[in-house]
Amino acid sequence: MAPLDLDKYVEIARLCKYLPENDLKRLCDYVCDLLLEESNVQPVSTPVTVCGDIHGQFYDLCELFRTGGQVPDTNYIFMGDFVDRGYYSLETFTYLLALKAKWPDRITLLRGNHESRQITQVYGFYDECQTKYGNANAWRYCTKVFDMLTVAAMSRFCVFMVVYLPILKHWIKFEPLNGIRKFLIKEHFVIWFGQILKMWILGLSVPEEQAGFLAQRSQMSLFISTT
Repeated sequence: MAPLDLDKYVEIARLCKYLPENDLKRLCDYVCDLLLEESNVQPVSTPVTVCGDIHGQFYDLCELFRTGGQVPDTNYIFMGDFVDRGYYSLETFTYLLALKAKWPDRITLLRGNHESRQITQVYGFYDECQTKYGNANAWRYCTKVFDMLTVAAMSRFCVFMVVYLPILKHWIKFEPLNGIRKFLIKEHFVIWFGQILKMWILGLSVPEEQAGFLAQRSQMSLFISTT
């Protein structure tokens, strides 16, 4: 099999186009292998630019790169929620995957609560893949990447993480996170802890759910002070 033409993939994705299905599969498999070598708490070099939710807003992503600098000139951390809601989730995630494949040390992708099979079947990414490819294969390839995404990044000055994991109850330090296989992290924890944390920050009451738990302020304070 011919080697991946990563330059070609980056150029196609930069034009807000999606790859042929077989090329997307090969790209996803390639990135999965890269992510398998990363730890759950991935060290990153500084300076680094940290970016929040993209949610399929491809042209916002392009503007971000225009303003903040292109990869690899600028080092980036993306804090999850790459897909859903926006019209270009597939193109957005493909672009980020191509950049990750081309310059793995210059872009770090963290897992948010929308990097989930359950959530993406509700908020648009699954339907978008069905519409653009005529089947769900692209969605399956991308969700395989979701399973392998890093959950936190650490520089010499700061820790960056999407706190959508049930860490506060059982782990106060980061070391145990590196002992978990990424694909064993359950999606319902990723989903429900994100919602509970948001409600906690807003000071709202949290309904009892079958999955997840309520993180008290004391737990959060202890976690922050010891990491």
